[in-house]
Amino acid sequence: MNKIYITTSIPYVNAAPHVGFALELVQADAYARHFRLLGHDIRFQCGTDDNSLKNVRSAEAAGVPVKDFVNANADRFERLGGLLDISNEEFVRTSRDQRHIACVHALWKACAGNGDLYRKAYEGLYCVGCEQFYEPSELDDGRCPEHGLALETIREENWFFRLSRYGDRLLALVETGELRIVPAHRRNEVLALLRRGLSDISVSRSSERARGWGVPVPDGDEVVYVWFDALANYLTGLGHGSDPTLLQHYWNGGQRIHVVGKGISKFHAIYWPAILLSAGLPPPSSILVHGYVTVDGRKIGKSAGNGIDSERIIQSYETPDALRYYLLRHIRSGDDGDFSAERLDAAWSGELAGQLGNLANRVLALLSTSFDGIVPPVPDSAFVDEAARLPGKVAKAFDAYELHVGLADIFAFIGEANRRFTQRAPWADAKALLADLTLEDRKATAARLGACLAEQVYGLAVVARCLLPFLPSSAAKLHSRLGIPSPLLYREPLIVGGTQAAPQAVLFPQRAAA
Repeated sequence: MNKIYITTSIPYVNAAPHVGFALELVQADAYARHFRLLGHDIRFQCGTDDNSLKNVRSAEAAGVPVKDFVNANADRFERLGGLLDISNEEFVRTSRDQRHIACVHALWKACAGNGDLYRKAYEGLYCVGCEQFYEPSELDDGRCPEHGLALETIREENWFFRLSRYGDRLLALVETGELRIVPAHRRNEVLALLRRGLSDISVSRSSERARGWGVPVPDGDEVVYVWFDALANYLTGLGHGSDPTLLQHYWNGGQRIHVVGKGISKFHAIYWPAILLSAGLPPPSSILVHGYVTVDGRKIGKSAGNGIDSERIIQSYETPDALRYYLLRHIRSGDDGDFSAERLDAAWSGELAGQLGNLANRVLALLSTSFDGIVPPVPDSAFVDEAARLPGKVAKAFDAYELHVGLADIFAFIGEANRRFTQRAPWADAKALLADLTLEDRKATAARLGACLAEQVYGLAVVARCLLPFLPSSAAKLHSRLGIPSPLLYREPLIVGGTQAAPQAVLFPQRAAA
């Protein structure tokens, strides 16, 4: 059993959440559920970044006290996780979690103790939206390359972190794959930054500029820079600085996986590992970098005014699985993808209901009328063999960070099941059994019908299990209709059907192995 710690990034709460962040939530949740089905020891954490300057300015613009503004929006982010059926064990709010200040201070003091913090007067160009300084060479026509906005000139004396000290070690971690960054083009971007060389970074800001909002610098009158503060959340939920039990178990003793958007990959692949190395802690194991959700080719953003309300979508379909399905199937895991309400509706009605729902209804209706719902013996067939290989295909898709491929494989199999069912036309055999047949013909017809239905039920059972990480609600309903306990580990036997008067049939447990 592997110990695996999975996190999402923590979003700014300067506005209500949009569907772009829902993509990250469902990707991370799919991994957590997948690893649980493999029998691993999983801890999954989400949260909100409450202490950014952009939160402060948005609160001021709204004429609302910062604390009230932050709490209201953070509530919506946390509620979105519940609506999307996200299975996290922990949710950290950096302004409200009492463990967070202790964690940030412990991390700060460890870096200081290693000689990696020093004072320096600084003047630079700052983007509040990115919460970072930019070099003039990094700008796009003098503007922020991420937001397209003019930058502010900031002059302060701050605490700096010796990021430059860790360039060679970080380069070795990424080149050897000890720090795995996927997809490959995101890894190459990080390698290019590391090979150009790193400059030290500011890790504090004046309390005046921060309006006193944020984590105070230990024994100082400044506020900890939001990225040092925010990145520490991954350790807050594990008790760093307070109770290190979970930290020892998951961070120091297992795999550490971050799921983040491409706009913040540098912070997670360079700043964060360097801070951890300075503090004497292991760096992340894997960083999975997704793209942006776009609308008509434009990035969804709070400031762009084109955000899609995830809550409204979920409520309109009365299930989170419509949105989960679209984001996981129709947006490539590591790339940008466009959102369309029309394509979402077509995917839900045409693929889920039209393919999977229709197949399950036809198979189970015939099974009920012809065999009282009892599954006949599952035959050896190429179709059954293909079903048995499906969990392995899905597992490979997870290993490669290609969740869209995993779902495509599942629905390709469902499409083949529909074609096979139509070609076999078992309803004709069911109708024939009602006619006056010889005993021999009746046995042959019943055997043919039973084999067809049994292999289809077996296929549906495998599909139900493979869908659990992606569409937990729909998969659980399909499990229930098939009479299978849910959830099951991939390696546990599939037990399908049965009534009070008859035992359930175990469907080749060796076939269902991942």
